[in-house]
This record gives sequence, structure tokens and C-alpha cells, in this order.
Amino acid sequence: MLLDDALRALPLVECYGGPLIDVGSGGGSPGIPLAAALPGREVTLLDAELRKCDFLRRWAPPNAEVVRGRAEEQPPEQWNVATAKALAQPPVAAEWCLPLVRVGGAAILWLGESADIARLAHVSEQLGGGAPELHDGLAVLSKVAPTPPGFPRRVGVAKKRPLA
Repeated sequence: MLLDDALRALPLVECYGGPLIDVGSGGGSPGIPLAAALPGREVTLLDAELRKCDFLRRWAPPNAEVVRGRAEEQPPEQWNVATAKALAQPPVAAEWCLPLVRVGGAAILWLGESADIARLAHVSEQLGGGAPELHDGLAVLSKVAPTPPGFPRRVGVAKKRPLA
């Protein structure tokens, strides 16, 4: 079930070549299944907690690099795809993911039933993303313009004072 949930993003991820970052990898999903399904792709598994990074290092396939840190501390626009599942409310996850993605790439977010798509669209637009495209409980935010200066905001600000 967890594997199927992670891999339902595979066709969407395959639309974008180049490196992938899974933000808030935690228990390894969706990053590890996607890395295993895409052995020719560079995958970064990002998590802030040392204990979770240790777990990820034990299970990550050879094409996956584990990085301990926060999204706000990563270099901007270095990846073609950023994924996030159960990281935060979608507008906050978008603020953490879209600045990491190059123009022409996308952020792919897992959505719950109560996701506010209008709010997500507003945040995406502020960060250089397009309108959310919905696919089987996933939102694809295409990166259509560079992220404006000032983003990402400092660590913790997105969660305390969400955009929108």
C-alpha cells in the first residue's frame, strides 16, 4: 500500500528529466521507491532529523544521496523535480519545494481530501509556479518562472506565517 502510494507519482516524475529531491523524506516514502524505480536518476533524500537520515542511509539505493538539512537551507533551483508527502499543509510544502526546482521542472505534492486548491494556486503563483494540475490525489506545480528574491524565507517562517 505505501509502495503503491509512492509510485503513483512515477509517471509524473518521469515527465521531468534530471535530478529529483524528496523534501522531508523521513521514513523513505516516496523518495526511496522513486529512486529504486529510476536507477538512472540522481535522487536527494532531504530530512532535518539525524535519526531519520541514519535510517534513510541504510535503505537508500545507490543513486540516492541522503542530506541532513532543511529545504530553506538548500541551494535554489538545483533540481528538476521536488516531491513532498505528509510534510506540511500543501501551501507550506509548496513554499519549501518550489524554490528548489528549476524553471521547466515541477513540485509534486501528495494532497489530503481537505486540501485548499485555491490557496495552493495562490502560493504557487507567488513562487514562480503555475496553477496546480491534479492527478489522482497529487498536485503538480510546474515551475514557470524563477522564484522571486526573498524566497525561501528563513527556517520556520513558512509554517508560522504561511503565504496566502
